Amino acid sequence: MMLFKQWLPALALVALAGCQHAPPAEPADAIWLNGPIITVDDHHPDAEAVAVRDGRIVAVGKRKTVLRYQGETTVMHDLQGRTLLPGFVDAHGHVFFVGFQAMSANLLPPPDGGVTDVASMVETLKTFSKDSVLREQFGLIYGFGYDDSQLTEQRHPTRAELDRVSTEQPVLVIHQSAHFGVVNSAGLKQLGITADSANPQGGVIGKDPATGEPNGLLEENAFFMALGKLFPKLSPQQAVAMLQEGEKLYTRYGYTTLQDGRSAPMHVKIAEAAANAGALRADIVSYPDILNPGVAELMVPPFYHNVDTPPQYHNHFRIGGIKLTLDGSPQGKTAWLTEPYYQPPEGKGADYAGYGVVDDDKVVEVYTRALENHWQTLTHANGDRAIDQMIKGWREAEARVPGVDVRPVLIHGQTLRKDQIPALEELGIFPSLFPMHTFYWGDWHRDSVLGPERAENISPTGWLRERGMRFTTHHDAPVALPDSLRVLDATVNRTTRSGRVLGEDQKVDVMTALKAMTLWSAWQHFEEDSKGSIEVGKLADFVVLSDNPLTVPPATLIDLHVEETIKEGQSIYQRQARTGQNTPPALGLAPALADHGHPHHGAAHFAGDGCFAPGLEVIFHRLTGTPH
Repeated sequence: MMLFKQWLPALALVALAGCQHAPPAEPADAIWLNGPIITVDDHHPDAEAVAVRDGRIVAVGKRKTVLRYQGETTVMHDLQGRTLLPGFVDAHGHVFFVGFQAMSANLLPPPDGGVTDVASMVETLKTFSKDSVLREQFGLIYGFGYDDSQLTEQRHPTRAELDRVSTEQPVLVIHQSAHFGVVNSAGLKQLGITADSANPQGGVIGKDPATGEPNGLLEENAFFMALGKLFPKLSPQQAVAMLQEGEKLYTRYGYTTLQDGRSAPMHVKIAEAAANAGALRADIVSYPDILNPGVAELMVPPFYHNVDTPPQYHNHFRIGGIKLTLDGSPQGKTAWLTEPYYQPPEGKGADYAGYGVVDDDKVVEVYTRALENHWQTLTHANGDRAIDQMIKGWREAEARVPGVDVRPVLIHGQTLRKDQIPALEELGIFPSLFPMHTFYWGDWHRDSVLGPERAENISPTGWLRERGMRFTTHHDAPVALPDSLRVLDATVNRTTRSGRVLGEDQKVDVMTALKAMTLWSAWQHFEEDSKGSIEVGKLADFVVLSDNPLTVPPATLIDLHVEETIKEGQSIYQRQARTGQNTPPALGLAPALADHGHPHHGAAHFAGDGCFAPGLEVIFHRLTGTPH
């Protein structure tokens, strides 16, 4: 009898093991296997297979265990040696304006485009004119993203050079900053700009110094006014279609959750219309600009729930909180610094250090209101002086409304100082940094913006890891393409266009960089229970890469491809070509934005103003027919 009692625990374990290996009550809808699976789950970092049912993960682990979920109708996805990861969660971008970018001729410099000089710009525009149906629909040939600092000529193009594209139809090229543009002779004629035209307040009409004739370059308000006259009005349904084009460009890069990081009320209404029409395939989370009128009225169900409630998407759209912008950009030398710029911009003194755009009292007022209403808040602060303002504001607001955690987020933090990091940790401010700057503008930061010493520490991810802090990384599209692999490469390697490493001590390992784009980004959005890692119960949001980022040489991360993007078990993007290196997307070749017959509640839904860069803001207001 005693012997039997001694065997009871062992028999119980055998019985339990048998239960664990019993076939599941229901088979899986799909199983992925035959390739590396990076789970981003520290307890079970890799797996041999994953099973999905009803859009959620039901099993992950050893092949034999997962295959018990295979039934007669289970779809088997053979990875063929490719690598499966959690879908990327966009920590900061502007998906609405990516839609406009997706419809434009791609004038970006390499590696995101092919424009290296004026001649290649002209040829790109000619191809766009020939291949894109939008030329007829808009009555305009246009491109986005040229950067005069990256052109061989080191200058803006001229009207005469754009006349080589067309002498009959207006041609417009928009600078990457969206603060400048150049038009051809037909465009100037349509705008009524002549040698006698005076500069508008806050703007400049470029003119030939020898003849006084306009040379086609329009700056600031002169450019914004021109946009309103050149672009046509789209219907609400076409505005939804443009948002879909932005979604398509994002999913090409493996993003399954997209952010619109500074929405105007009209953008929210467009997204709500898209959601109600069932037009979205990926999740979009919006953060309206709190300084716009009408934002508080948007913060209601079904699209908004405060941070006390688990995030709820309604047909793939939700409002996540609010956005506040405190300064400009370092590459444009408008970020608010404590020390002067290394080389001040033209017309500024040696003590010029940028400037803030919101006074201290207003910052405290916004943060206090956010805590009272339990609104998550994203704060754009590039310069260290703007970050000081943010820290001071949150400290004062939390003293007024203690005990409320809204996971406030620092967006960009390019010049975050080491001595500021303890304050972020103390106040629970989550840093979302922009190490992709090291590639695109790293040389410019070192040589002109910040100088060698400060430039080494832009987006200081290494300092954050020294304190054991989490962070996220982003692309800020359409400032750059929403290229996840460029984000990953820059976070790990911090290599500039010229091949120089900028900030060796700020590099992080590949797994840390992946967490910053998946699990930690899900945490930033209060979505860590449903996204960011491959675990049972979470959404089946996946990305398939051409190779394993943990095993390839770090210097070759940028050569990986996104092969497929999967949202809740359904494929929403598949790469067609299987050969060659990463190539820029063929922007500007989107289909005509015909009315799709989506249900809509009238033009009043699109009222509102203000977002992102002023030039794109004007375009969007013009396209959607809303006042500016």
